[in-house]
Amino acid sequence: MANGGHEVELTRLARKDLDALQGKNEAAHAEAVVALGALERDPFAGHPLSGSLKGCRSLEFSVKGSGQYRAVYVVLDNRRVSIVFIVATHENVYREASKRLAAVRRMLRHS
Repeated sequence: MANGGHEVELTRLARKDLDALQGKNEAAHAEAVVALGALERDPFAGHPLSGSLKGCRSLEFSVKGSGQYRAVYVVLDNRRVSIVFIVATHENVYREASKRLAAVRRMLRHS
């Protein structure tokens, strides 16, 4: 995902999340794509997180009849990129995001 402004990159696991979402709920997948696309225009659209996810942001979106979803990401403003590392239902998303964050931090150190 990209435009002339800010780029949105998905980790391998976030892409798997989207693929799984598409298989389960096409409306949720479509809404996720729209929500993530909005990060190209405003990478700070989501709210900042704290605790073990300090430095990350959470973008909220909902799907009528399917509930609340979150995309958790980090913004690298100096590189004009947001890295999304999980897209999931609100339930337990932050616990799983905490587990995935270590891999994202390792990736960023080596890039």
